[in-house]
Amino acid sequence: MNPSREPGLIRRGVCWLLLLGPLFFLSYGLANNHTAGRTDVGSLVFGWERGMPLWPWTIIPYWSIDLLYGLSFLLPRTRQEMDRHALALLSAQVVSVACFLLWPLRFTFERPELGGLFGWLFDVLMGFDKPFNQAPSLHIALLVVIWTMFARHVRRQPWRWLMHGWMGLIGVSVLTTWQHHFVDVPTGALAGFACVWLWPHKGRLPWQQARLAQDAKRWLLALCYAAGALMCAMFARVLGGAWLWLAWPAVSLGLVALNYSVLGAGGFQKGSDGRLSSAACWLLAPYLLAAWANSRLWTRRHPQPDEVCDGVYLGRIPGRPADARFPAVVDLCAELSCAAPAGAYQGFPTLDLIAPDITLLQQAANAIERLRAKGPVLVCCALGHSRSASAVAAWLVLSGRCSNAQQAEAVIRKARPGIVLHHAHRQVLHQLGAQP
Repeated sequence: MNPSREPGLIRRGVCWLLLLGPLFFLSYGLANNHTAGRTDVGSLVFGWERGMPLWPWTIIPYWSIDLLYGLSFLLPRTRQEMDRHALALLSAQVVSVACFLLWPLRFTFERPELGGLFGWLFDVLMGFDKPFNQAPSLHIALLVVIWTMFARHVRRQPWRWLMHGWMGLIGVSVLTTWQHHFVDVPTGALAGFACVWLWPHKGRLPWQQARLAQDAKRWLLALCYAAGALMCAMFARVLGGAWLWLAWPAVSLGLVALNYSVLGAGGFQKGSDGRLSSAACWLLAPYLLAAWANSRLWTRRHPQPDEVCDGVYLGRIPGRPADARFPAVVDLCAELSCAAPAGAYQGFPTLDLIAPDITLLQQAANAIERLRAKGPVLVCCALGHSRSASAVAAWLVLSGRCSNAQQAEAVIRKARPGIVLHHAHRQVLHQLGAQP
């Protein structure tokens, strides 16, 4: 037995399967039967889908998700990881079935008669499946949850590439077996990633860190992002067609608005390795792409970090392989992943345009002083102008290199003139300097 695994996980996994298996067939079957009796079931299919080929052999990878569903319960190493994986699968099922009942769609292609093994597998499938449960594809939603679990634990090559290839083939098979129309795939992936984000394999759950923002600026930014989300959603609904892709930035901006209003920096799910969770990366992809481009645009004329003093540098968040000369990184950015050295990374995620609180600045300052023993330290945020500058200022004051916040700001501004410290930043730094 793997000594890193908690005892009793096999029994726990079997119990979850005994619960989830019957619940799946019961809820899926009832939704199918209910929708089959309705007369208001429409369809959403693009004209180009008429050319989608039927590959009967892909029924094999399509069916294989059932095996992988069960095998995925052998991979967790802790009870928490096991339970959250099961809850993510359950959530994907609940969300998809609810959508089937509220917004039912019908698959419109007529599959020809097929013989042999592939034909038999199709016949078995159609024995309990009906062409009514479409968007979001429950098959894709479950695939995302299962794929995330396997990707976390299958690390050795060539098994990792084989695993990714087979999972990708399962995703394609929902189209080439004529089980789903295209719109079902991205909506299913969205549902799956939302469930993985809702139940991260470690750390606090999103709602466990939920707290209404007390800062008026956070609410203002939340309203701006919410307005952007609403605008994208309206265009997607009114224009349809390819404009439906605007639903993705709508979800992305909506989640950012939720982070600013309630969840805080933890909603970005940035881990101790400097990376955002895979679920956060996919859900927030449109926003993250814009945030990354913005960070590079604003710093294009001054991309390099600047030494403030004693081996402490201030700059923008490093990309790969840039800034590899820094053996230690202190990161104040919540929304962007950081390419940082292993073992010498300290993250203190802070929302963009929001001043870090006094406790976080104290922790960041202590980390800067501690990591200086490893060599030059890069203190960074998206631009290297505000959040990271506040952390360096706190370090200068708490380490005694500067007597007050004004002097610390002057030292930093001399090294990096582009820093931006607003009243909120200065207020926190003054409170920090006033502490005994």
